[in-house]
Order: sequence, then C-alpha cells, then structure tokens
Amino acid sequence: MGWLQIVLGGLVIIVSISSLSRFYSAGFFLHNEDICRHFYGSKVVYEGVDVMSLTARVEEVLRKMESLQDKLESYVQRMDKNKEELHKTNVSRLEYKKFLEDEVIRPLYSAHIALRQIRLPRNENGTLNEDPLINTFVVEEIRKYITPKENRVGKINIYGTERVYNTIGHACVAMKKELEEFMDYDVGSYCKDDWNLGQRIMIRGCDPLPRRRCLARASKLYLRPYPINESLWRMPEGRNVRWSNYQCRNFECLSSKNPRRGYSKCTGCFEMDKEKLKWIANTSLPIDFLIKDVLAIKPGEIRIGLDYGVGTGTFAARMRERDVTIVSTALNLGAPFNEMIALRGLIPLYVTLNQRLPFFDNTMDIIHTSGFLDGWIDLQLLDFILFDWDRVLRPGGLLWIDRFFCKRKDLDDYMYMFLQFRYRKHRWAIAPKSKDEVFLSALLEKPPRSL
Repeated sequence: MGWLQIVLGGLVIIVSISSLSRFYSAGFFLHNEDICRHFYGSKVVYEGVDVMSLTARVEEVLRKMESLQDKLESYVQRMDKNKEELHKTNVSRLEYKKFLEDEVIRPLYSAHIALRQIRLPRNENGTLNEDPLINTFVVEEIRKYITPKENRVGKINIYGTERVYNTIGHACVAMKKELEEFMDYDVGSYCKDDWNLGQRIMIRGCDPLPRRRCLARASKLYLRPYPINESLWRMPEGRNVRWSNYQCRNFECLSSKNPRRGYSKCTGCFEMDKEKLKWIANTSLPIDFLIKDVLAIKPGEIRIGLDYGVGTGTFAARMRERDVTIVSTALNLGAPFNEMIALRGLIPLYVTLNQRLPFFDNTMDIIHTSGFLDGWIDLQLLDFILFDWDRVLRPGGLLWIDRFFCKRKDLDDYMYMFLQFRYRKHRWAIAPKSKDEVFLSALLEKPPRSL
C-alpha cells in the first residue's frame, strides 16, 4: 500500500512538472501579452469605461489621418510621374487655396475635432462611466450626439435640469449599420444626398433621427419662390427641387397619366386643375363634405389645425383662403411632397406614424385626415394615434374623418375606434367604394372634459 502511494505521488509530481514546463515554454511566466489574452481574454471594461469603444473612437481618428496621408502621398506620386506637365501647368492661387481647403485643411480639422471631443463621462461619485446605449455605436458623431451634455459652470438650465439629453428612437439600435452610414460624414462639410436613407430609417422606427453637423444640400439652380398670392395654385418651379432620389425629374412627370411617376398614394395631387376642385365643388356623394359647411358649424372659432395625410397641401391652401392656418404632415413617398407644400407657401410637418405629435395638449381647433389612415392600419396602432389626436384637439375642436375606407366586414371595428371618445356627431356618412369596401366620412366635436 505504501509503495502504491509513492508511485501515485511520483506520477502527480511528473504531471505537474510537465504542465509547468509547457506554461514556461509558452511564455506564460514571461508576461507574454498574447498568452495572457488567450487565458484571461481582453479586458473590455476598466473602471466603468468601455475600453473597446474608446479604442474604436481613437482608431476612427487614426483612420482619418491615415486616409489623408495616403491621399497626399498619391498626389505627390502623380506629380513625380508628370514632372514635365507640372512645369507647364500654371495653377492659380485661388485653385491652390481651394485644394488646400478641400483636401488638406478640412480633413485635418475633422480629425482634430473628433480627437479633441473624445470624453470619458464621469458619474456623481467621480468614477468614469458611459451610458450603455452610447457603447452600441462606433461612429463618433452618434456617440457625441447621444451623450448627455452638462450645463456650463454647473448651472441649472431653463428646463430645470443639470444636463440636456439628446434622443434617438429605440429602434436605432436595431438599425445600427444604417444609422452609422447616415451619421458618417465630415463635420462642417456638405451632407451626402441621402435624405431617402434618413426617411427609410425613420419609417422603420429610428425616429427621431439625430441632428447632423453637416450642411444640407439644395438645388444648384434654386430660384426665388413665387409670391404668396400666386404660389397657392401655381405649379412651383421644378428647379427648386433636388430630383436625384426620385424617378421623375420634374413636376410634369408626376402627372397621374404617367405610369412611371414613382408614387401611388394621392394620385393627381400634383395637378392643380384637379386640386382646385377639392372641398369646394359639390359632388353627388354624401361622404364629400365642403369646407364652407364645416366652418359654418363653428363660425369664427376654427383658426389653427392639422391636416394628417398624404397630399400636396391643398386642404391647407383652401383653409388659408379662409384665414385658417393648417400644418400638413408629409413624407416624401416617391415624390417631393414636402417641397411641394413649402413651395406653395404652406407648412409641411415631416413626421411618421411612429411619432407623437409635437403639439401641446388642447391646442388645435381642427384635425383633418384623408387618404392615409385606411383599412390597412392595425387597430391598436390606430388607437394610439386617435388618443394622441384627442390629446392635442381642444374641447369643442373638430375631428374631420375624410373618406376613410376599409373592408365592409371591418367597418364595425373601425366605427367603434372613432366613436369610443363620445364625440358629438355633426356629420356621419357611409358610402360604397366597391363590392367589398366602404367609405366613411365623419365630422365630430370633442366634448369638454373638466375634472
């Protein structure tokens, strides 16, 4: 038994020595960094700081510097190859100045600012800390934007807080690649012509988008807009629109007769002869209410309101003729709806269905909706939207549901959604749209609620 213990002990010693020798040969006791990382892994967080994210910030600046160096070296190499032509070429001081500004100074300035604005936020205990959402993104502009901004000299700001919190939509985390592409630009330079990327991100829930510190592009041929007494019913100047992200290249192309116009909602919206007839010409359908009849219900009380739909601002134009100010929601769904509304001298509000209305409670005299909320919309989503409308509509204000349509079998569900607020019915009309679909128009008044 004693010999057996001696043999087993000897085996343990041999195995231990063998293992130690393998560690030594691998450099474990020589503090080899690669071996330490192999056994312990990379330390990602140190005293509350995301080291990996901080490294990514610095590497971003280094990449900018390296890119500038490569660009300048390539210029020098090309100049060396064409020495004879170089001697013959006369470069003006203005051209030389522009080259230095665009190719050297601006990239250097961008890298310089990015490096100087790297910060390690501290919490109240003085220890370094960063918000988890910030660490999701690598592009420096996004990180700078969503980092809470401390007030200067420790003062409380007008909102009563010690810092300002810039916000982005929670779905931005799921769209990290697209958002980083949107925010990848040189600070102070021109933005890319990528409004359509921004709109696509907004529609998919990354709303609101972060602000950007680049200069928005405009049409190179921008002309003075028409005066207000002409602009309401005159086709705007097409050169005032950037057409690069549309199928059409002018307003004439947007005609409903063109099958390749690039949009399907609000067909005919860009034809002024058709738009002039809306809400003022009598039709045989009971679902078509006239503006004069609606305003007669509340004479002198309707002053401001919201048009929630897809259009080119015609409802707002007709109401303006009656001294009523209307804000029109708009998205550029295949055509320049926002530009068209603005060029007519009206107010476009660039929002999606995802967003809470940027108005305070009980402030709007009228909310009108047409051609947008139809039978495709989820009932719960519609419920949230209607409650938001109820919030901003003042007591005694009017909700005008204009030509809402849905499947006949779904009509009861949608009627309940509109009637659940117990608004007073001024007008209510249903008409067939097709064999299986129906139109619904309603004019409802919000009751007073005093608690």
